[in-house]
Amino acid sequence: MVVLRREIGDVLRDARQRQGRTLREVSSAARVSLGYLSEVERGQKEASSELLNSICEALDVPMSLVLREVSDRVAVAEGLLIPDTVPADLAASVAGATDFGWARSRSELTPIG
Repeated sequence: MVVLRREIGDVLRDARQRQGRTLREVSSAARVSLGYLSEVERGQKEASSELLNSICEALDVPMSLVLREVSDRVAVAEGLLIPDTVPADLAASVAGATDFGWARSRSELTPIG
């Protein structure tokens, strides 16, 4: 059975570790206790939307990308095929990037709507 809080925690931990940051650094920037952030990353605590937003801001990762990654992981666990819904021009602009575009600044991301 897929547990959403575990998937969210895994994605947040992966993002933090890719940046080479410690729990202490991110917890301080997100204004959340180190112990609580650790529990969120291990899937032991459910992060509220406000807390998730604070952690994403501390990691400088758009929450939409975190939720997309979680959604993709859940789909794979459910045995579903994940369609490639990335527009060709966006895919071309990040081609060759090893961080999958997560290190892009928010000013480089175009809001929809």
